[in-house]
This record gives sequence, C-alpha cells and structure tokens, in this order.
Amino acid sequence: MTGPLRIGVVGAGNISGEYLRTLSRLPNVRPVQVATRRAEHAEAAAARFPGVRAVSLPELYASDEVDLVLGLTTPEAHLEVSHAAIGAGKHLYGEKPLAMTTGEARSVLDAASAAGVRVGCAPDTVLGTGIQTARVCVERGEIGTPVAATAFMTTPGHELWHPDPEFYYRPGGGPLLDMGPYYLTALVLMLGPVRRVTGLSAAPRRTRTIGGGPRAGTEFPVEVATHVTGVLEHHGGALTTLMMSFDVWDSTLPRIEVYGTDGTLSVPDPNSFTGDVRVRRAGASAWQQVPVLGGYTGGARGIGVADMAHAIASGTPHRAGAELAYHVLDVMEALLAAAETGDSRRVDSGFPLPYPVPAGTRPEDLPAG
Repeated sequence: MTGPLRIGVVGAGNISGEYLRTLSRLPNVRPVQVATRRAEHAEAAAARFPGVRAVSLPELYASDEVDLVLGLTTPEAHLEVSHAAIGAGKHLYGEKPLAMTTGEARSVLDAASAAGVRVGCAPDTVLGTGIQTARVCVERGEIGTPVAATAFMTTPGHELWHPDPEFYYRPGGGPLLDMGPYYLTALVLMLGPVRRVTGLSAAPRRTRTIGGGPRAGTEFPVEVATHVTGVLEHHGGALTTLMMSFDVWDSTLPRIEVYGTDGTLSVPDPNSFTGDVRVRRAGASAWQQVPVLGGYTGGARGIGVADMAHAIASGTPHRAGAELAYHVLDVMEALLAAAETGDSRRVDSGFPLPYPVPAGTRPEDLPAG
C-alpha cells in the first residue's frame, strides 16, 4: 500500500459524522465514498466533507478507489456489510458489536482469512489515554495483583435522546450488546480474557416511548433484556462484577474500578478517549492522579481505523482487532445465555494482547503508506 488508506463508509447515521470528521483530518487515511440504503442520507453526509462522494452500495463494494470498508450500520446489517466487503476483497472495520452472534462473527473471520484481508472492530476508545494509562498501571503492578473489578453503565434509556431508538431494543441491542463492548474491552485489556460467566437479566418495561425529535411520543416494543448483571471470572483469577442497564434514572456508581492486593485503581469512562486515572495505594491517605502513561493523544472516533491503516502499511498487528472483538462478543453471548438458564457458562475464546499505545502518540503523526 502506498499513500493513505482509502475508506468507503457504509451507513450514514448519527455516528458517521464523528468518524468522517476524524478520518478527514488524518494523513494516513482518506474517506472517499459513502453509501447507504437511503441515498439522500449518503448525499447529506458526503456534502459535509470535501472529497467524499455519495454512491450506491454496489458501486462502493466494487470500487477500485476503496481499500477498506467502514461499516457503520445498525447491528442487524453488520453481517451483510461484512461479507459484501470481504467478498469484494476489501479490508473491513466495523462498529461494535462484531456481529449479532458468535456464529455470524466466526463466518466473517473465516471469510476474511480465506480472502487475505483484515478485520477491525470498535471500540477504539480503549486506544485513548484513559484506558491505555489504566492498562499500564495494572501491568506495572501499581495496585499489586488484581483481585476484582466493578463495571457499571447506567442510563434510563436511549429513547430519551435518540430520534430512532428502536434498534437499541431489538435483538443485537440492549445495554449489554450496545454499551458492554466499551466496558468489556477495557476490562479484558487490563485483566486478561474471561473464562467463565454467570448472570441474571430483566426487562421491567415492555414498551418505550421516544422522548424527542419528529417522532416524539411514538411507543415501541422492547424485545431484549434492558438490565443485565453478572460476574466474570478472568483467566488470571480476578472477578469482575458487571451491571449494564437502561433502567436506572440516576446513580453515583463508578464507571470501572480495579481492586488489587496493594491498592485500588479508578478508571475513567471507557466510552471516552480521555479521563483521569486515579490510584489509592495501600496505606496512602488519599487518591493520587496518575499522569498519562499511554494512548493516542487527541483521540476520537476513527483512530482505530487509522491505527489499522498504519498496521497494514507496516505489516504489524492492528490493535482494535477482530479476535479481541470476537472474545468480547463471546463473553456477552455467554452472559445472556447464563442469565436465561441461571447457571454459569464457559468462555473458550481468547485473543492476542495488542501492543500498548506509547504515551505521546498522536494519530496525526501516523505516516501515510
């Protein structure tokens, strides 16, 4: 590959603008096309970014101008987009989750392997300074041996702000599959893969009502669990208590905390690229803020694509990798299955631990080609 990696974007929903803003300013990637089933949405997205053309889906997949397909559709379309991109010989980077099920996800990874193309997957928030600094703290032994962790994501529901929230409440959605990838990816990068899970779930409200926008007042059904809680056993022995909920109006719970034999680590919101990391060591009288120890500086949605482009050019592994995303999906699928049966479930997948992002790395400095 010489020059910037050329990106074709499939999907023009809320998140596409964030990706296009990031990718348009970085030297080693260049968005060139955008396509979606509703042509007017693709045209509106393309109009905001010079050099980006609105095309049809078949045109984008077949285009010699596109090296990588960036899939930003809702989850039920991830499988179709993935196979279309891979079948056309394109690299693929997609929004989370990797697929609706591990079976679908494995078919994508097998197809990519046979085609000789790469697959990457969100979240890339874990490549920012917050989670990367927390990872370095754990690996350096700043809190001793990790014993346990907690992770809480609580909100009253996305229908209060999203104009078309139904997909969050259909299969492939719910708080675990929607927000869980941010938390679980951060947790497994710090504590290692998960080998066993147990949990419970509930759906207290069978309908939801859109709170704003042109469809305000529209009622729609809830088809998935909206409150999921569980315990994850990591290979290293640490136990994580997890709660993901669309049923909590407010709370003072931490986002993520890691508890070790020699102290406690406070980890910032994994849905953000930054945030303060704090540590309270055994015997210390107060919390201390940790200086930035790793991560892309000035990260935003899309740095995972830029990291992948650099890895393709240099022949090295990319960090937001498919096997990591597969493991996170495997954990979520096992947790939902355990919640249905009331027992524990094994998780047999794993992933190669990606290299940390060195402190001070700027995505703007990644060379093109």
